[in-house]
Amino acid sequence: MATVKQIAELLGISNATVSRVLNHDPKISVSEQTRAAIFKTADEIGYTKKKINPKIDNIALLYWIEEGEELDNIFNESILNEIVSQAQSRNMSLVRYDKRDGIAAVKEDMAGFVAIGWFDMEEIEHLRRITRKGVFINTRPDESLFDSVQANQDSMVRQIVDYFVTKGHKSIGFIGGPDYEMVTHKPLMDVREWSFRQTMAYYNLLREEQIFIADAFTVKEGYRIGADAINKLQDAMPTAFCVASDALAIGVLQAFNERQWEIPGRVSFFSINDIGIAQYVSPPLTTFRIDISIICSSALDLLMERVLKNRTTTKTVYINGTPIFRRSC
Repeated sequence: MATVKQIAELLGISNATVSRVLNHDPKISVSEQTRAAIFKTADEIGYTKKKINPKIDNIALLYWIEEGEELDNIFNESILNEIVSQAQSRNMSLVRYDKRDGIAAVKEDMAGFVAIGWFDMEEIEHLRRITRKGVFINTRPDESLFDSVQANQDSMVRQIVDYFVTKGHKSIGFIGGPDYEMVTHKPLMDVREWSFRQTMAYYNLLREEQIFIADAFTVKEGYRIGADAINKLQDAMPTAFCVASDALAIGVLQAFNERQWEIPGRVSFFSINDIGIAQYVSPPLTTFRIDISIICSSALDLLMERVLKNRTTTKTVYINGTPIFRRSC
């Protein structure tokens, strides 16, 4: 990487002179010939001025995740850690709040917020009263008020079904979990289930008896729902399953392995998230990798636009995934 020192050595002048000219210091006195030579040399050797991010204080980091099994929270914890790391490199000062703190703990002088997890209507309204300069990660509670960045799960599920169909599967099941209504907290259809239904209907392959919805996206629920599928379907078991998350899939694999089902010989599994342990389960899990770094950098880009540039039009950004093929299908 080209440096100020290299420019100074090439021109036979001091580092300080080069630095002050490149930084447009109005108090430095140099000839126009020297000034032009500095910029010309900088361009020729590919010098890029180091970007210094403006200091942004008092950004609330809302981590609204219920405590649960370690495997269930790996994905969200990875997002949390990446946000903290990237915010530090961007000169952002974060103040963390957890769900157990309650939304009332969030101070009203915050400059903006990054939200991870599920929020109900009262919590969203509380945030709205404080500021609209916020971005939600992997949820979209009110796209008319706030920005959001989400993994494109709709596309991932469609690609999973397409893949199974191209491999000759005619009987494809789904294992997923619920979303929730923001006011009543009643279960709703999750986008992954909706996408599965739409895509399977397109192929005229949708079978209601092959759809299983767990109570939560956890390993424990995956095991329970996997055992339930085996008991109910037996010889009518689909030849492939689209599973909504790795945590669910790990539990499902355990249930099928304990009952000695051949994977992928008799039934194949394709999941979403690519958490670290997915490559070590038996068999290693085929899954969609979601680039957490890109999700977090996109979220902070949006937040900086709202805080520094006062953008008022909201944005919703979808991040596509990458299929990682292992031995479960």
